[in-house]
Amino acid sequence: MNRIFAQRGLIVSCQALPGEPLYMPGLMALMARAAAAGGAIGIRANGPSDIRDIKQAVELPVIGLLKRDIPGSAIYITPELADVQAIIEAGADIVALDMTDREDRAERVKPLVDYCHVAGVQVMADISTLEEGLLAERLGADLISTTMSGYTPYSPQQEGPDLELVRRLSAQASKPVVAEGRIWSPAEAVHALEAGATYVVVGGAITRPQQITEKYTAQLERWLKESVQ
Repeated sequence: MNRIFAQRGLIVSCQALPGEPLYMPGLMALMARAAAAGGAIGIRANGPSDIRDIKQAVELPVIGLLKRDIPGSAIYITPELADVQAIIEAGADIVALDMTDREDRAERVKPLVDYCHVAGVQVMADISTLEEGLLAERLGADLISTTMSGYTPYSPQQEGPDLELVRRLSAQASKPVVAEGRIWSPAEAVHALEAGATYVVVGGAITRPQQITEKYTAQLERWLKESVQ
């Protein structure tokens, strides 16, 4: 069990990106309050502003990250030291880092991990394969999350969560494993725990109404199309 979280359970990702309907000040803090009322044990949040707002709104631990595009790079989750510093200053209890094996990331990310630990903050490694997860553990990550499975070209491209990766990581890693990515139902969340995850992160299925609506409309449109054939 990770010392930040007192028990196994659900972490809710409260994020909205520019151009999305809920991208405005204060809304993610309200989402976090709703998640806390529903029994979440933690929150995952993007950007110093939302992290600060959420820390004031709830007493739950916050996993902080900063999504930022860098021209010519595929790394966008807390890519550089300045991002780590901003997240820590905002009050995050854990910093999420892209620890995929791309662009010599392993060499570049070790100083970021060390900086977090010196600052008294833990690190969540966002990875996409078993090998990346085990490397992240060797580099000092405190939690290993399957966040990036399906978002790197060499990881499984599938509609549902990568439970096989959860199983393999849970069997071989000594750090807590976090199941994250494409978990759309309570049943899938339970399957993630059954596969060995210590924690489950759910985002879009809870906090992104447009994605939830798209799931419904796609199913309805598929049925309507098939019914007239």
